[in-house]
Amino acid sequence: MSDVYAARRSRLLERCVTGGSEAALVTGTANVRYLAGGAPAGSALLVGPGHDVLLCTVDPYADHFAGTGPAGRPAEDLRVQLLPSVEGDPAVAAAERAVAAGARSLAVEEHHLTVMRHRAMGSVAPRLRLDDLGPAVEQQRVVKDGEEIAALRIAAEIADQALGELLESILVGRTERHLALELERRLVDHGAGGAAFPTSVGTGPNSGLAGHVPTDRRVEEGDFLSVCLGADYRGYHSEVARTFVIGTSPAEWQIELYDQVFAAQRAGREALAPGTPYREVDRAARRVLEAAGHGERVGPSIGHGVGLENGEDPRLAPSAMGKLDACVPVTVDPGVHLPGRGGVRIDDTLVVRPEADGGPELLTITTKELLAL
Repeated sequence: MSDVYAARRSRLLERCVTGGSEAALVTGTANVRYLAGGAPAGSALLVGPGHDVLLCTVDPYADHFAGTGPAGRPAEDLRVQLLPSVEGDPAVAAAERAVAAGARSLAVEEHHLTVMRHRAMGSVAPRLRLDDLGPAVEQQRVVKDGEEIAALRIAAEIADQALGELLESILVGRTERHLALELERRLVDHGAGGAAFPTSVGTGPNSGLAGHVPTDRRVEEGDFLSVCLGADYRGYHSEVARTFVIGTSPAEWQIELYDQVFAAQRAGREALAPGTPYREVDRAARRVLEAAGHGERVGPSIGHGVGLENGEDPRLAPSAMGKLDACVPVTVDPGVHLPGRGGVRIDDTLVVRPEADGGPELLTITTKELLAL
């Protein structure tokens, strides 16, 4: 893996040099992980000039840390500078080191730096020109390699396993909060480092709400039950959401709403292909729900990228710019909530593939049939 991380850093440095900067300072947590491997929270990565250096306030080789990052320890070819005090600032120390190495310009992730940190860097290195690196690393992360997709595939399998086991248990009378906690425990039992994001469980009038925080409401007969969860496996995240009916045959309005959301989700999935504009994927799903009279109830986007972060680039939204590439993992997650009644959310993690390779690869495979549990 060290060669993989080195190649990623080399690509970043080439981009910086082309833009007029001699080195890059990476401080975004997921970006540091992507380029360095395992790294304690708060670390900073100096890419060039000369040897790349990971600056930390916590020893990344200590027993309590080793193996906790998405790839365990930092890449073997990286030099590590451990600051003498946990109160030290790796970004400021990196600026000093860049000057000592002869750099006159440094590209920094301004969107990951506070104004105070930016000023502190300027004060210790007043002759160092600080350029804006922008989302260069985030853009580099969009297309995944084979090992990243393999990790995402396992993360999806873990989430499917946890959800499938829950559906086999007794649900009536249990609270949303209890079900969410059980799902997160099952994720860990099946090998996840934890939940990729806070698990959402909504019942009855709470079902179908995006990002619903579980409450003490108990599952009742005839409820819609919507669940959204994901697993974190070696730092890579999956996402899956399903909606079910509890204890009885679904009502006509439940069947109708479910069919509408399912049709929208299928349209979005079928639109995933290399070269398709992001906004067209959103449009494919959104138009189905607009035709059903739910236009004002559709969220701001139909999906997003997944990887080291949940909700990373690309955004599948009406105003999104750009086109899909092969080997880009995304979610397609339309939902509709009817106030006071409940709603439906269906969400899958997929990898964009060309038609010659079979089209989009579905990673989350829990059934999308409207089950009565």
